[in-house]
Amino acid sequence: MIQPYDDTYYMRRALQEAQLAFDKGEVPVGAVIVIADKIVARGHNLTEALNDVTAHAEMQAFTAASDFLGGKYLKECTLYVTLEPCQMCAGASYWTQIGRIVYGASDVRRGFVNSKTTLHPKTQVTSGVLKEECETLLKRFFIEKRNLN
Repeated sequence: MIQPYDDTYYMRRALQEAQLAFDKGEVPVGAVIVIADKIVARGHNLTEALNDVTAHAEMQAFTAASDFLGGKYLKECTLYVTLEPCQMCAGASYWTQIGRIVYGASDVRRGFVNSKTTLHPKTQVTSGVLKEECETLLKRFFIEKRNLN
């Protein structure tokens, strides 16, 4: 049986969320959470709009997924996010016990890999899905920000 949706499909949905953030002047990071081939949560950066340094795309999605599912554990879920999670978001993913994290662009300065942040032992990670598209949106955002200042 052919699975109708794959990692690329869901990363494109996360990129749509990142574009929403971009359009609002937020750092363009987007996330979706999927369970059983269904998107149950979406999120994008809202740190400027909410004046809240914790309002990252992943945090928004974790909260929405927990609310939708009626529980704090996301063991059967996959998080798709356009940028490698930071220490805070990786730490939150540990507590949600999320089953899988799929990210697009790496973040060598603030990402969980180089900072050696511990994920839940059962969490699987896939990196580099639509990496170029994710990087392009981020680069475009920061180029435009620099040109405005």
